[in-house]
Amino acid sequence: MKKQYLELTRLVERLHRRFLDVLRAELTRQGIKEVNAVQALLLTNIGEEEIVIRDLVERGYYLGSNVSYNIKKLSEMGFLEQQRSEHDRRSVRIKLTPKALDLVSKIKTLEDNHVTSLTDNDVAEGDIDQVLKTLRRVERTWADHMHFGGL
Repeated sequence: MKKQYLELTRLVERLHRRFLDVLRAELTRQGIKEVNAVQALLLTNIGEEEIVIRDLVERGYYLGSNVSYNIKKLSEMGFLEQQRSEHDRRSVRIKLTPKALDLVSKIKTLEDNHVTSLTDNDVAEGDIDQVLKTLRRVERTWADHMHFGGL
C-alpha cells in the first residue's frame, strides 16, 4: 500500500504539471502569448460567475500571494474586471471580461476534445468515476490530517 500511495502522490503532481503543459501548448498553438497556463486555468476556475478573490483561495485552488499576483496581471491585460464590495471595502469581486470568456471557451473545446480522446482510447466513464472516488478519499484524508493533525 505504501508504494502505491507514494506513486499516487507523485502521479497527481505530474498530472497537474502535464495539464499545464497541455494548456501552454494550446495557448501557443492559438497564438495567445499574453496569458500563461496558470492564468488560463485561473480563468476557467472563475468561469462565468462573479466571485470574491478570497473564495478562490478558500476553495484551495491557490495561495493568497499567487492569486493576487495573477489577478492583478489578468486585470491589467483586460481579462478580468474588479469591483470593491459595497458592504466590505476590503473585499474585491472579480468577473471575466468578454476577452476572457472567449479564451475560456477555447479551453472548454480543448477539454471536450480530451474527453473524446479518452473515450477513443477505451477509458470508460466508470473508470473515471472510480479514480475520482479514490482521489476524493485521499483529499478528505489529507484535509482531516490538516484539520485534526496527527501522524
